[in-house]
Amino acid sequence: MFSNLRRAVRRGYRRTVDLSHPARSPLGSAVVNCLVYREGVRQEDCAEVEEALRRVRKTGDGFVWIGLHEPAQSELAGLAELFGLHPLAVEDAVNAHQRPKVERYGDTLFSVFKTVRYVEHEELTATSEVVETGELMAFTGQDFVITIRHGGRGTLGPVREELEAAPDQLLRGPAAVLHAMADHVVDDYMAVTDAVQNDIDAVETAVFSENGGRGDAGRIYQLKRELLELRRAVAPLGRPLQQLATQPIPVIPPDIRAYFRDVADHVTRATDQIGAYDNLLDSILQAHLAQVTVAQNEDMRKITAWAAIVAVPTMVCGVYGMNFDHMPELHWTYGYPLVLGVMALACFVIHRGFRRNGWL
Repeated sequence: MFSNLRRAVRRGYRRTVDLSHPARSPLGSAVVNCLVYREGVRQEDCAEVEEALRRVRKTGDGFVWIGLHEPAQSELAGLAELFGLHPLAVEDAVNAHQRPKVERYGDTLFSVFKTVRYVEHEELTATSEVVETGELMAFTGQDFVITIRHGGRGTLGPVREELEAAPDQLLRGPAAVLHAMADHVVDDYMAVTDAVQNDIDAVETAVFSENGGRGDAGRIYQLKRELLELRRAVAPLGRPLQQLATQPIPVIPPDIRAYFRDVADHVTRATDQIGAYDNLLDSILQAHLAQVTVAQNEDMRKITAWAAIVAVPTMVCGVYGMNFDHMPELHWTYGYPLVLGVMALACFVIHRGFRRNGWL
């Protein structure tokens, strides 16, 4: 646990251990990895964070990268004291459920990204989960990066591998890691928005098909809710990325701001695309409701037409059901078949008229 970190470092430097196994990690069960980079090259896993940080600061070269997954307050307390992290940022990192943002505390940046994943499904229903979200946070200093992941998404393994394959980028320091994280998260945004478009196309095809079902309203509404969740993850990130790209921040070298500008452009494009999807869903929903109204009107016309047809024999039968002694054709031999013929002829004429006018 991080609460025991200070006592552990006083015992002297110990050999590197396997940090991927929580039971064997001296840094706590939340630690995913702890790495040291110098001159753009991965040097070693750090079993002792304080010792690794001391060596980095002594040489004035390289940085420490610590990755955690859903740490508790006690697990993060040791690192907060060692790296001088602000208590408010530490509280946000532990509690999660934060809005995407970038905050500056002295020489340290605290960044929050919402991670997204497209949930595969065979068929979209009124209860289908389309977008799953998580959180990825980072404390970035001159010689350290602390990444914190909440939820099942947002693993940084691929990001680390890509950076290690590009030493020139790692030479830029912790800012390069922050950019790679932001770029990885935004790439997921683009992938998810493209996947959501397939669901929107499927719903649109179903609504405008010849036999469009009346139950499509639930699917459209569910898709709008999932799109709203995606918008909450993507839209707020545009302004923080613009700040990283334009404002002078000690942690962000001037030569890497252009990279953040590129990521910000991608966020803007994803935001515009999500807005266009939402407007399209509004149009699809309105078209669906109009189709339902038209179908209901057609049903009412059919019911009205049949009621009018049935009204003729009902009226005739009602008239001849009255108990009068003197009525035309009441005692005539052919009176009954004549009345039946008149009713049948009248019903036929009315039915043909409704059919000709499109009511039946």
